[in-house]
Amino acid sequence: MTKRLFFLVLTAAMSAGLLAGCGSSAQQSAAGGGAADTTAAAGNTAQGDRKTIKIGVICSLTGGSAIYGEGAQNAISMAAEEINASDSQYKVEIVNGGKVVDDASDAKQAINAYNSLQKESPDAVVGCFFSSVTLPIAEQASKDNMLLLTTGATNKDITLKGPTIFRDCFIDPYQGKMAAQFAKEKGWKKAAIIYAKDDDYSNGLKDAFLEHAQANGIEIVYTGECTTKDTDFSSQTSQVVAKGADFLFYPAFLDTVPLLVSAARDSGFDGAIMGGDGWDGAETKGFEDQFENCYFTNHYSSEDTAPAVSNFVSKYTGKYGTESLNACAALYYDAIYMLVEAAKNGGAADTASLVKGMTGMTFTGVGGTFTLDANGDPEKSVAINTYEGGKVKWLMTLSPEGTKK
Repeated sequence: MTKRLFFLVLTAAMSAGLLAGCGSSAQQSAAGGGAADTTAAAGNTAQGDRKTIKIGVICSLTGGSAIYGEGAQNAISMAAEEINASDSQYKVEIVNGGKVVDDASDAKQAINAYNSLQKESPDAVVGCFFSSVTLPIAEQASKDNMLLLTTGATNKDITLKGPTIFRDCFIDPYQGKMAAQFAKEKGWKKAAIIYAKDDDYSNGLKDAFLEHAQANGIEIVYTGECTTKDTDFSSQTSQVVAKGADFLFYPAFLDTVPLLVSAARDSGFDGAIMGGDGWDGAETKGFEDQFENCYFTNHYSSEDTAPAVSNFVSKYTGKYGTESLNACAALYYDAIYMLVEAAKNGGAADTASLVKGMTGMTFTGVGGTFTLDANGDPEKSVAINTYEGGKVKWLMTLSPEGTKK
């Protein structure tokens, strides 16, 4: 917090005389009525007078997580098109020819991706979606005084790397807390956990769930380990059954989810199985019956009737179809609009002004309305999704206070 405050004092001196603001009219207008009027303050700004925000974007484009990168690419293209067709005083340029740079879900490759973007002198970088590859980028971005707006990286330590690091997703402790709260509301008393010991994301959600389970009257009867490369979960799921669990928490990414769910059902476990946002986009074909009584927390639901959500979903599916419509796409879409809002708040498009404008921002987008806290993290509602016939269905939304909406 002290480092962030120091940076703010420094940027305030650099940006003396610039006007700061707050709010989220850019995103609300675009979500509610297409590309028109993304900033009331700009009026009918002449196209030649518009200031450009140069943005580098990183996500996974290869391997089992390629569906996330596809969603990110579509979302940033759509957001940029809307903003640049509007009369906003700011326009955006996605560097690297408008293309997402691939982090390949690998920390070393992610740093290479970040360094390649720096050669194009971006004002901000958006990404990544995974905590394990975002952590080293956040460390380097902080050293470079580069604004990094991460999307799906929920590890709590990321924004603690420095005052120029922000995110538009909730953090692991909050997601784990909501999973425990949901289990309590459903009346499940005996929980088992299987987590990937080699993955920061999985460890973070596991630790948070463990912390909040006891407070919610939930007994942990079994904790099992696996790795992100495992394909056989029969030994762990057999223990889940043997220990008498009625709830299984599996915080992992989508590629192994159908294997775990199938193994649990084959072991005779008919209780609830739940994961985090990493389940979004998991393949259910051929496993439809086994996904009954399964749930996951997510950043939004495409079935939400809020105008920002319904308009985003309508426009996205009209352009790109439904296959890559996931939370990753929604978070990258919001991130581009957040940077435009930050420029308005900070009064300019350079990095220092964007950091100033991002700090403490209140924003309304596809992911709801939230305010960034002193660490640059949002407190926001969590969507609880379930499955019907293998299709994801929105079950409920839990607010930061834990109440249903």
